[in-house]
Amino acid sequence: MMFARLSACIAVAAGLAAAQSLDFEVYRTKVEPIFLKHREGHARCVVCHEASNSAFRLQQPVDKTSGWTEEQSRKNFQFVSNLVKPGDPAASKLLIHPLAPEAGGDKFHGGGHQFTSQDDPDWKTIAAWIRGGK
Repeated sequence: MMFARLSACIAVAAGLAAAQSLDFEVYRTKVEPIFLKHREGHARCVVCHEASNSAFRLQQPVDKTSGWTEEQSRKNFQFVSNLVKPGDPAASKLLIHPLAPEAGGDKFHGGGHQFTSQDDPDWKTIAAWIRGGK
């Protein structure tokens, strides 16, 4: 019984430490602009996910080229943070859902497969943020 409680406490502490590794400034300056980026043959993430009722919900940007206010970015950060497993990009829906199935992604993504491989520079940017990179 004591070992189970200790294990649970360690797991909670590890989860909190990992969650703290999601850096808002890195998100805002490197990750969030990806959601505005036009990809050949695809809609931009923001087009489908602004004010949607899905798990990946983005605020309606001030305009689709300059992005969001800081307050809007903080709201986006909260939603996006729920779609990642800090420290583990491969277990993060934010990266797996829009990734092509042959590259390890989901079979269906309404906006098409935004990333054809894990070598995509934007995929790598998001993965680095999830790993805690600055």
